[in-house]
Amino acid sequence: MNASEKFAQICRISTIINDLNMMGITITVGSDFNEYKLIREKQENRSNIYPMFDSTCSFVDHTNGFWIIGSNQQGKVVHTQAIRLLEMSSTSLDEHLMLHRHKYITPGTTPNPDKTFFKVPGSLEHIKGKVCYHGEFWISSEERNQSLTQLLSRVVFDLALSTWNPDFVFGFVPLTLAYKGIPARYGYCHSEHGIWAGPENEVTSEEALVWMSRKDLENTTSNSVVELIPKPKLKPALYAS
Repeated sequence: MNASEKFAQICRISTIINDLNMMGITITVGSDFNEYKLIREKQENRSNIYPMFDSTCSFVDHTNGFWIIGSNQQGKVVHTQAIRLLEMSSTSLDEHLMLHRHKYITPGTTPNPDKTFFKVPGSLEHIKGKVCYHGEFWISSEERNQSLTQLLSRVVFDLALSTWNPDFVFGFVPLTLAYKGIPARYGYCHSEHGIWAGPENEVTSEEALVWMSRKDLENTTSNSVVELIPKPKLKPALYAS
């Protein structure tokens, strides 16, 4: 990334941060995953942190990952997401998910994680090289809106692009959200309908595997963020009689 590209990125992120501040959201970026785990453990009514971002069972630190939290004006955490770099120069995403499936299975969804596998109709053999896994995306119910989702995902994608320049980015999204077009709001261009099949080949859960290439990522982050910001509703003018 040359100086002009770096400057353009700084301007984009600054604009997004200012827009989030106007919406009452302050974001923090960190790479200490022990700290992130403590933050997640304090959150009630959420599932456990996913193993890929749990420093007690995965090697994830400042060299290969970072996280983002968003806090409201009362200091309450209302948003989380995290991303990490995976080296797949000699393997593919198909092989990676087979070998490391335990770290992607939603806790409590299968009776036997050792015999549960992720399946998609096509192949993920083409996804290899420098690959980022994007997960832990959550927004509290009182803060959810389309523009906020897009703004928050843009921050992590911009930072990932400048930090690692990955070949691909992927993540998992529940099918109920995929059918509503939520991955497209994040910026994902591709979605594969997948299932987690258990010991008896039963479907233990269904998820969409969403992904984007480096070119997709560059296109997503280069787009203007102006149209993502909700326009204020104008109040009707009052006329004196």
